[in-house]
Amino acid sequence: MKTTASILTKITLGVLLAGSIAACNKAKTDNKPAAAAVPDKETVVFINQDTLLSKYDYAKDVTKSMQDKGKAAQSDVGGRQQAFQREVAEYQKNANTMPADQRQTTEQRLQREQQDLQGYQQNATAQFQNEQSTQAGKVYDKIADLVKGYAKEKGFKLVLMYSKANPTVLYGDQSLDVTADVIKRLNDAYAKDKK
Repeated sequence: MKTTASILTKITLGVLLAGSIAACNKAKTDNKPAAAAVPDKETVVFINQDTLLSKYDYAKDVTKSMQDKGKAAQSDVGGRQQAFQREVAEYQKNANTMPADQRQTTEQRLQREQQDLQGYQQNATAQFQNEQSTQAGKVYDKIADLVKGYAKEKGFKLVLMYSKANPTVLYGDQSLDVTADVIKRLNDAYAKDKK
């Protein structure tokens, strides 16, 4: 199962690549001299995704909720597997004393139960992964929406995302790191939403 952070990383990477390509194409088609294109302040900044996800309260709540749901689903499937294993053990213990027709009927029933259990496990896994993906999308949307407004407010043309697990930004001067400000704004917005 993929973690929320890894799903966000993949989504973010796609957005970053599209933004970088657009910025490069604009720079190529712009006929202004390079000196005239340099603004008075930085227009490219970055956010540390690892720090953001570890300090953004909504992301932490979603992660905790998904961990709890994952444990509950594992417990449910595990309980069903144990019950099935007990049935199989009971059958194996009594198989030699059963008439052939009863043994055959029991074996067929156990086979159906095993297939049902496997189907249940696959469905539970797929359902959990879908919900995890949906929740990761909601976290991403909240971050992206706030960052879009934040970038417009501050006059930033490009906001990059840094993550140690998937470093698309290999180096960024700390003066370009706006993570703390973004986290504060996200947490303030989330606190208002919770009320």
